[in-house]
This record gives sequence, structure tokens and C-alpha cells, in this order.
Amino acid sequence: MKLKYLIVAIVLASFGSIIYGFHIKPDANALGNKFIGFGTLGLFLVAMPLFLYKESKGKKMKDYMLTEENIRKMRKKEQKKDKNQ
Repeated sequence: MKLKYLIVAIVLASFGSIIYGFHIKPDANALGNKFIGFGTLGLFLVAMPLFLYKESKGKKMKDYMLTEENIRKMRKKEQKKDKNQ
């Protein structure tokens, strides 16, 4: 539960940094670019991997692979939908 709030805080800080970077960019071009860059890094290299780790915890990767068994399951579900309609 605490990881959720950490991720939200990182995302908000990253967006804040990006917005602040665009806000000060006309005055201090290099400093504005740094804020934009750090905000982008925060989103994609910190927040996104933490979010993916949190959401994938306890799930089996095999269920999401396109194996022969999973293809058969999908076809069975599709046939059941066709019969019900």
C-alpha cells in the first residue's frame, strides 16, 4: 500500500518538474531543459518500473505468453461468445 503512494509522489514530482522546466525555459534555457529531462527520467526510469513491479507481483508470466495452450483457451472462449450471440 505504501508503494502506491511512493509511485504517485514520484509521478507528481516528475510532472511538476516538467511543468516547471517549461515555465522557466524562456528565462533559463539550459536549466529548464534539465528540469524537463529529470522529470522525464523520473517518469520512465523510476515510476514506470516501480508501477510494473507492483502490478505484476503474484502473477504468472506463463499466463500472458502466447503458447499453444493459451491459444486453445482463447479459441474456446471465442466459440462460446459466438454461440451465445
